[in-house]
Amino acid sequence: MSLSAPSFEFSLAGQKLTAHTGILELMDDLGRAMTVAPHMRMLGGGNPAAVPGLQSLVRERMGELMADGDAFERMLVSYDPPQGNPRFLRALAELLQRTYGWNIGPQNLAVTGGGQSAFFFLFNLLAGRFGGGRRKKILLPLAPEYIGYADQGLEPDLFVACRPVIEWPQGHDAKVFKYTIDFAAVERALVRGDIGAIAASRPTNPTGNVVTDAEVARLSALALAHGIPLILDNAYGTPFPDVMFVPAKPFWAPHVILTLSLSKLGLPGTRTGIVIAPEKIASAIASLTAVVGLANNNIGQQIVLPWIENGKILELGPKILRPFYAEKAAAAARWAREYFDPAGLDWALHATEGAFFHWLWLKHLRIPTRELYARLKARNVLTVPGEYFFFGLEEEWSHQHECLRMNFSREPEVVREGYRLIAEEAAKASA
Repeated sequence: MSLSAPSFEFSLAGQKLTAHTGILELMDDLGRAMTVAPHMRMLGGGNPAAVPGLQSLVRERMGELMADGDAFERMLVSYDPPQGNPRFLRALAELLQRTYGWNIGPQNLAVTGGGQSAFFFLFNLLAGRFGGGRRKKILLPLAPEYIGYADQGLEPDLFVACRPVIEWPQGHDAKVFKYTIDFAAVERALVRGDIGAIAASRPTNPTGNVVTDAEVARLSALALAHGIPLILDNAYGTPFPDVMFVPAKPFWAPHVILTLSLSKLGLPGTRTGIVIAPEKIASAIASLTAVVGLANNNIGQQIVLPWIENGKILELGPKILRPFYAEKAAAAARWAREYFDPAGLDWALHATEGAFFHWLWLKHLRIPTRELYARLKARNVLTVPGEYFFFGLEEEWSHQHECLRMNFSREPEVVREGYRLIAEEAAKASA
């Protein structure tokens, strides 16, 4: 007698979290490209490059840890407290105090298992269903926004997003545009009274846009006026890893939640995120970490600990990472012109102000970029279609079907050939 597998029923929350999502597809494609499809031209994902200068420092630091038997064993054998390693928290708080004058202590910091986990905790703490039948949402002031946020809510429809203003800083002929915040739309959203927090990535993933210091100050003032936090995702930004090509000041205030990550510094495998927040928020993050995973990964904290204590971590971006990625961005922009112009495309790139991405706008595409993505994948080119980044908009916008995110951090021959094939396929699909 054969036994059939039982049919298990998932909860509503389980169904939501296990449904097909953009971030699942992105990470699945990334993993396959790295393992079973080595010939794939990997222009999708946000994986950092293996930057030689940074890699040599990490190898040197790992040698130090292995040579120190006590430190090595503590790193691998002991649980840290859920909020993070006390020495790590103290050192980072002191670094931020003396460098930026921020009035914070270890109680304002919490470590998480990567930035993605941090945002799952934050979004579900600050938005969703509340007592008395109330519901709150996360306001994204500048769509498009990071694909990884889209499906993190335990409750449906967790986000409301504002369309940006599109500007042409150098004129249309330069083929470079920039999104800026439509503050009238932001204020209309806040007046609704159901916003639990404002959240923005800086630099923005997917576009590489850096929300200006003036825009950050204005968002901060609006959040404070409405009694809600402003969340700034600095996974690529300042104070570290500081993969920024335009000036921008680090920002924190008592109502601001700032998130950092070791991933884009070059350590994605350590899964180490950092939340800098009001004490109540940091404490809540620690509680959630204890419930979900007991404690955090120790390895990332131990690798960078001496760099935090001596301040070296603030030099890695300007001295090592920024020049590396700026050179790659410039080369990829040249290849865009080399291939997109002769293909007869009506195209433009978002201003590359930080991070690892080009955001391509194809104005007369006859198919959605979701379909263009599939055609490119068939030709061994992985990108990320634009549709995934415009969640939270309350009305359809044709622009969201005309954009494509491309990671330019891979090997030059991979990026160049990828751009050539993108131009070829986009030309076939354009009017």
